[in-house]
Amino acid sequence: MNLLLAIQNLIKRAGLRSLAGPVLIVMILAMMVLPLPPMLLDILFTFNIALAVIVLLVSMNTTKALEFSVFPTVLLITTLLRLSLNVASTRVVLLQGHTGPAAAGKVIESFGHFLVGGNYAVGIVVFAILVVINFVVITKGAGRIAEVGARFTLDAMPGKQMAIDADLNAGLIGEDEARRRRANIAQEADFYGSMDGASKFVRGDAVAGIMIMLINVFGGLIVGVVQHNMDIAAAAQNYTLLAIGDGLVAQIPALVISTAAGLVVSRVSTEENIGQQMVGQLFNQPQVLMLTAGIIGMMGLIPGMPHFAFLLLAAGLGGLTYFIMQRAKQAAEKPEAEGIIAPAAMEAPEASWEDVAQVDVLGLEVGYRLIALVDKAQDGDLLRRIKGIRKKFTQDIGFLPPAIHIRDNLDLRPNAYRITLKGAEIGAGEAFPNMLLAINPGNASGTLSGVQTRDPAFGLAAVWVETTMREQAQAMGYTVVDTSTVIATHLSHLIHTHAAELLGRQELQQLLDHLAKFAPKLTEDLIPKLLPLSTVQKVLQNLLDEGMHIRDMRTILETLAEYAAQTQDAYQLTGLVRVALGAAIVQQFYPSAQELQVIGMDKELEYVLMQAMQAGGGNQAIEPGLADTLLREARSAAQAQEQLGLPTVLLVPGQLRDLLARFLKRALPQLKVISHEEVPGFKAVRVTSMVGGRA
Repeated sequence: MNLLLAIQNLIKRAGLRSLAGPVLIVMILAMMVLPLPPMLLDILFTFNIALAVIVLLVSMNTTKALEFSVFPTVLLITTLLRLSLNVASTRVVLLQGHTGPAAAGKVIESFGHFLVGGNYAVGIVVFAILVVINFVVITKGAGRIAEVGARFTLDAMPGKQMAIDADLNAGLIGEDEARRRRANIAQEADFYGSMDGASKFVRGDAVAGIMIMLINVFGGLIVGVVQHNMDIAAAAQNYTLLAIGDGLVAQIPALVISTAAGLVVSRVSTEENIGQQMVGQLFNQPQVLMLTAGIIGMMGLIPGMPHFAFLLLAAGLGGLTYFIMQRAKQAAEKPEAEGIIAPAAMEAPEASWEDVAQVDVLGLEVGYRLIALVDKAQDGDLLRRIKGIRKKFTQDIGFLPPAIHIRDNLDLRPNAYRITLKGAEIGAGEAFPNMLLAINPGNASGTLSGVQTRDPAFGLAAVWVETTMREQAQAMGYTVVDTSTVIATHLSHLIHTHAAELLGRQELQQLLDHLAKFAPKLTEDLIPKLLPLSTVQKVLQNLLDEGMHIRDMRTILETLAEYAAQTQDAYQLTGLVRVALGAAIVQQFYPSAQELQVIGMDKELEYVLMQAMQAGGGNQAIEPGLADTLLREARSAAQAQEQLGLPTVLLVPGQLRDLLARFLKRALPQLKVISHEEVPGFKAVRVTSMVGGRA
């Protein structure tokens, strides 16, 4: 009683659905050991056929392979079910086969008599043909497709991961969407890898079917003749028909399942199922159907040919062609445009201040072929991506950038676009709608045919390819992005690069007003009592100019309030703020490292630079000869650091940081300069490269 209650509680907690799998496996394994009556065999064989049909229909009605991701497991279970039924039916055939063809149930008898007419020679031939079709044609082809698909999917994973990271960094998707896409990529790789292995089950099942049939025939002859004293001819008749019926009732579902496996791995994923794809792509060209109808009709007129069948099919194809052409004609017709009466000419108004056009802080101008990308009426998604870029910028940098004004420019080439800042061009490029940009990250395994170009954002080698080449390009290691993503990534990169110029007085005042809601006393005491708004703006622009964010405005304003009485110089205040933000600066370059592997500076070179600064007084300039030496040594050290795979960060004394940062920024923008004072005390420092030399 207690055991029954425990089982009942277990079922309630686990649920019937979760128990279905274990119960089915246990039942399948039990069929190999326990004897089954013929009626139960009939039910199980019928269930096996129904299950095969269900699997086939599900595989035909899915739009993507991952919608049927359980298929490799289903393939294993159905194969195991067929083999268990073969074992159970073999036991019944050998034990009761001498009683007649109905010994193993009505299903096996029907397949042995009705399908092959009771002729075991015909049954052997039909069975052999089914095995050949299943083993040599369908299973072998599906297995090869699964093998190649698994290899290409694994090869394309790095490119797909880079595309997701690019979309995430550009603000086009969020963390949840990126996580979902990465999970889909991993699941896709697991699916094709599983299909590659599961296809071996089907091939093994076909071999097992042949061997089981032969065992049934020869074993039945021995049992019938030796144990039941049957005539050899009668034994051969009974046991061969039973063995053939048993083989056919197992091979037909196996053939259906193999076909489903081939459909799953051979289809190209679209938003349509297989039936919609076939109808839409086979019967959407009336010229092809008309030509086919003509050829079939002429063949039907040849003497000796079956005229009725050929002419009937030709007439059917001709009628289908006429129907498709009429439907296309109706879809192409447009209602006549209504006449538009031009309004009466109006007197030109006087000029006013409203006619003065303000220059857009940020602008995106596109050629006429790119208008569809920014047109809501044409379902252009670039507007949505630009909104994501501004939101991502605000979260990363710490202030809301100006709105991006988009307009068409007929002076540009049809596929060209340009990005402007305060009316001046800061970036331009070309993009091709309905094509994809395949970017070579440096490890692509081959070349693609298309329009050779460069990635406009980062200058990597790239090629514009047709959309049908996406899978091929990803398999070769290219990062493949669409037209909207190309423009959006370029725009995101430029606004991050020019963040300092985007922080105007209006944006700063909006930022301070927002901060005043949470720390009103901080902003009230600092501006304008201690520092003017222009000085605070310059300090923030200096931080942004060196690639820092200004999200920690509380620390920035508290530091400015603390040192405002000592100096009003924006560069000195910037240095003091950087020291206060030292932990955040170091974390930006070394996210999780406890030891900072940096580029150091030769003590003698530091001394020479100190002397040059003191001799120059307020003019922070470097003598040309010393500047050449310093630039050469810094470039060599940065290259050595990059070869080690380490961040290119130069550690110098605080007095030299501002001078070297401004001097090296134009020639070596990738080299970041930090001071000793900015390194937190809990971080260890190790010099891995050295900037050294003599003036």
